Amino acid sequence: MNAPRDLPVTRLDAAVIGAGVAGLYQLHRLREMGLNVRAYETGSGVGGTWYWNRYPGARFDSQAEIYQYWFDEAMYKAWQPSERFPAQPETERWLNWVADRMDLKKDIQFDTRIDSAHFNEATQRWDLTTRQGERIDAQYLVCCMGMLSAPLTDRFPGQSSFQGQILHTALWPQEGVDLKGKRVAVIGTGATGIQVIQTIKGEVGEMTVFVRTPQYIIPMRNPKYSAADWAGWGERFHELKQRVRSTFAGFDYDFDAPPWDTLTPAEREAVLERLWDDGSLSLWLSSFPEMFFDEAVSEVVSEFVRRKMRDRLQHDPALCELLIPTDYGFGTHRVPLENGYLEAYLQDNVHTVNCRQTPIERIVPEGIQTADGTVHPFDVIIMAVGFDAGSGALTRVDIRGRGGRSLKEEWQREIRTAMGMQIHGYPNLFSTASPLAPTAALCNMTTCLQAQVDWVTDCIAYARAQGKTVIEPTREFEDAWVAHHDETANQTLVVKTDSWYMGSNVEGKPRRLLSYIGGVGNYHRQCDEQAAQGYPGFAMR
Repeated sequence: MNAPRDLPVTRLDAAVIGAGVAGLYQLHRLREMGLNVRAYETGSGVGGTWYWNRYPGARFDSQAEIYQYWFDEAMYKAWQPSERFPAQPETERWLNWVADRMDLKKDIQFDTRIDSAHFNEATQRWDLTTRQGERIDAQYLVCCMGMLSAPLTDRFPGQSSFQGQILHTALWPQEGVDLKGKRVAVIGTGATGIQVIQTIKGEVGEMTVFVRTPQYIIPMRNPKYSAADWAGWGERFHELKQRVRSTFAGFDYDFDAPPWDTLTPAEREAVLERLWDDGSLSLWLSSFPEMFFDEAVSEVVSEFVRRKMRDRLQHDPALCELLIPTDYGFGTHRVPLENGYLEAYLQDNVHTVNCRQTPIERIVPEGIQTADGTVHPFDVIIMAVGFDAGSGALTRVDIRGRGGRSLKEEWQREIRTAMGMQIHGYPNLFSTASPLAPTAALCNMTTCLQAQVDWVTDCIAYARAQGKTVIEPTREFEDAWVAHHDETANQTLVVKTDSWYMGSNVEGKPRRLLSYIGGVGNYHRQCDEQAAQGYPGFAMR
């Protein structure tokens, strides 16, 4: 609903939604151009993902040396991470430190949710309204709202009846939660659920994990970093900056192993063992690309991981059947890093419910009722049930383009973008971490978010230099990008698997691989070509 028309209007050159990794950098770049720009953030502080996700055990799984901003060498060297994979509190402090160093907070309006954004065809500008009723008039709208920022909160009937406490991992209370000695349910065993389970297993009285989809895992190796370690990474700043932009997934490792069919089984095993021992996502993103295309290769790699998991579960038949995937291949889902996750299930105070056999039917005042009629009593229910990934952050805002078209309604039919950065029919609307770009799932986020921010900024600068005020992808270019995206995706096994990558976790969501899987280096090359040729896929007027 639009705010009353007599309220004062804030007039801007550009409005940025979000103050996470992308929003902070986008604010910096547009402000650097001399634009009158303001960022709007729903939370009370900066950080995006690292502001909201403060659940027990939250930490990122990109190494600290490459989960970085690359526009300021001195800034890179000045902040020393404590370990290879820092936890949420440290990451939130880092992003606050960046914002303070760049003096960004003065241009961020916190505790402000954008409810609607309508393109005004008479003025060729965007009219925005906030939850508080403020109106904003901006020439450019840049949505930096994250790919996993629309949590699925209302998942089960009867949630409001529960007499205990329901906690959503992506909306964890800032003051924390005391779980000591309590009966705790954890719903969900994706990357987030795994971090929660392994972290609270020794704190709770009793924990019951509701398992539906088992996950392949990789054990995290997380050494501490000394000043000398960080000085060494600092010396490699320019090398790493260039490297991450060209690899398949925006990390400093890539698919460098010899082709699968040139190696003996023993040589393949040695490669897998080496990368397993590295304790990073390198087993997934730098071993054998053939596992994404060839079902026979996928099965060998998957069985390697299953064998590792069986050993850690002490070959317990029931646990192995429950927790080890057999109906999809390693790497076709998001692969979590973990530390003691599987061992949690060997503890006497940890129990499981197989939701493939007895799904959750509803939440009742006492706890959780499953389809067999059993009521499981709890004091606390932790919901790690995922997100409306990629598209959800945008469709939860009432975004309307030319002719009053609704993005939510259009994306209910088919999710489309032009390189994940603009959408035909929505002039001067830019986005990062959106569908059909690597940032929707398959990239070290700082790598691709910064590249998208730079592309958006350069595109706006080019248009302004040409005396143009409106930028919109052509229908032909968007059609071509969607076709290229689908052709690339359909060559892989990923599209044959149900996961949030395909939108399968949200009822009624159109099925399409949310993330471009053609590789980060290839994506950046195509983005660079558009810019070098004067943005031929984008109409400017």
